[in-house]
Amino acid sequence: MEVREAVPKYKRYTYDEYRTLDDDKLWEMIDGVPYAMAAPNRRHQEISVRLLYNLYDFLKGKPCKVYAAPFEVRLNADTYDDTIVLPDIAVICDESKLGEKGCVGAPDMVIEILSPSTAMHDKILKFTQYLRAGVREYWIVNPDSESVTVNILNNGEYEACTYGKNEVVPVYVLEGCLISLSEIFEV
Repeated sequence: MEVREAVPKYKRYTYDEYRTLDDDKLWEMIDGVPYAMAAPNRRHQEISVRLLYNLYDFLKGKPCKVYAAPFEVRLNADTYDDTIVLPDIAVICDESKLGEKGCVGAPDMVIEILSPSTAMHDKILKFTQYLRAGVREYWIVNPDSESVTVNILNNGEYEACTYGKNEVVPVYVLEGCLISLSEIFEV
């Protein structure tokens, strides 16, 4: 999804205030600052659908569930409850984290697909939030370079490995799940 605009930064919102924002837009909120999100482009959607399909197919009959945007994730609901993200794809293996509106707590895996307007948002702001919340695996998918950077949580830090278009990527939180990037990035 593309980041469009933010409401005035001097105002920090709570989750309850976030819920009252304009319903005609999708919103994320990082540390109390809401950001309006725009619809992704066609290439972004094609990549998202292919990734979602691969994960969904692998997870049939397994306890983990995969969800696509817009899927609300309240990363710090147990403390400030001021960070709500709409990841492109989220995998949740702990059913107790699933609520009516989405996930309450850190998903096991998050995938963000970069757009020109979201690259810094996804690579810095959301990276920090996912790390802080304890997301075990965070993929940053770059359609332009046709690569995926996989960040694996290890001792409170992310260890990164980047894979190119012709490689097969193991999903570390889903033992046995392999994703062929040539299929994901096919034109």
